[in-house]
Amino acid sequence: MTEAPGVTGGRTPGGKEIGLNGARRGAAAREIAATAGRAAYPFTAIVGQDEMRLALLAAAVDPGIGGVLVLGDRGTGKSTAVRALAALLPPMRAVEGCRYNCDPSGAGGLCDDCRARAAPLPSRTVQVPVVDLPLGATEDRVVGALDIERALTRGEKAFEPGLLARAHRGFLYIDEVNLLEDHLVDLLLDVAASGENVVEREGLSLRHPARFVLVGSGNPEEGELRPQLLDRFGLAVEVRTPNDLPQRVEVVRRRDAYERNPAAFGSAWAREEARLRRQILAARELLPDIEVGDAAIERAARLCMALGTDGLRGEMTLVRAARAVAALDGDSEIGDDHLRRMAAPALRHRLRRNPLDEAVATTRVERAAAEVFAA
Repeated sequence: MTEAPGVTGGRTPGGKEIGLNGARRGAAAREIAATAGRAAYPFTAIVGQDEMRLALLAAAVDPGIGGVLVLGDRGTGKSTAVRALAALLPPMRAVEGCRYNCDPSGAGGLCDDCRARAAPLPSRTVQVPVVDLPLGATEDRVVGALDIERALTRGEKAFEPGLLARAHRGFLYIDEVNLLEDHLVDLLLDVAASGENVVEREGLSLRHPARFVLVGSGNPEEGELRPQLLDRFGLAVEVRTPNDLPQRVEVVRRRDAYERNPAAFGSAWAREEARLRRQILAARELLPDIEVGDAAIERAARLCMALGTDGLRGEMTLVRAARAVAALDGDSEIGDDHLRRMAAPALRHRLRRNPLDEAVATTRVERAAAEVFAA
C-alpha cells in the first residue's frame, strides 16, 4: 500500500532541518485535498503484513497493551493500516458536550466538567478518534493552551484542548516517530505513564484524562528512537517490501482499484469489514474471561530470561498480547501458539545489544522461542 507524503517538516535529533521544499509541499497538499472525505482503504483488503495487522488488532481489543510501533520500508502500508483500522472499529459512547469524549460509565476517569454534572450523564455515539501528531507541532498544540480569542474578546481564561485531548480513548498516530522532537517525547512519556494531561501555563491549571493507543511508524534508517520512548510501546513490528511477485501484483491491483473508485472498492469489502468488526467486539467481550494459567506465565518468563530482557515489562506485555490474540481466536485460555505469535512483537525492541551475537532481534527471539516452546 502506498502512503501519502506528510506536509509538515521537522528536525532530526541533531537539529538538522528536514522540512519539505515548496514543490513537495504543494504536491502533498493537493493529494490530501483530493483524498479529503474519501472512504479509508479497507483493513481487510491489506495484502500481507500479517504481523502488523495482528498487532494492531490486538491493540484494538486491549488498548492496555501499550501501543504499536511499526518500523520498516517506505510505502509498505504503515499509515494505510492505521487509518484503515480506525475506520473499521465500531463507534463508542461519549458524554454529550464533553470536549474530551469521556466515557459515560466513568471508566478511565472523567474530566472535571463531567464530574461536576449530575448522573446519569447524557451520551452520544462517536467514531473512535485517530489523531495525527505532526513532527513540527508545537507544545501548545499538543497539550493545549489558553484560548486567545476568548481571552481577548471576553477577558476569560479558557482552555483550548490540544491533540492529547482529541486522542483520548482513541489513537494517537505519529508518522516518522523516530524524528520527533525531544521535548515532545518527554511530554508523551509523562502522559503515557499517568494517563492524564496536566497543564500549568499562562495562568491555567487543569488536568484531563488522556488515555490513548500510541501508534508510531518510521524508517529505522532515518534515525533511532530514544530508549525511553521505545520501551513505552507495547508491541513493535517490522514491515518489509514483499519479495513475492504475485503478492506485489495483488497489492498494486487492489490499490489501483481503490484509487479509481473508493466507494465501489469499499462496498466490495464491506462484508469482510463487518465480519472483522464483529470479531473485535466479540473478542472485547471475551477478553476478561480468558484464562491465563501458570504454565503460560512460566513460558513467557522463561523466554524473557533466555533473551535477557530488562525488567518485567516484557513478559507482562507478552501475556497481555497473547490474551488479546486468544480472544480474537475465540479461545478460552492462552496457549503456546498465542505466545509464539506475539513473542517477536512484544520482545524484539526490549533486547540488549549483544556484541557476540550478530543476529537481528527478530532472529534472536525466534531462536529463543523455538528452544523454550520445544521444552
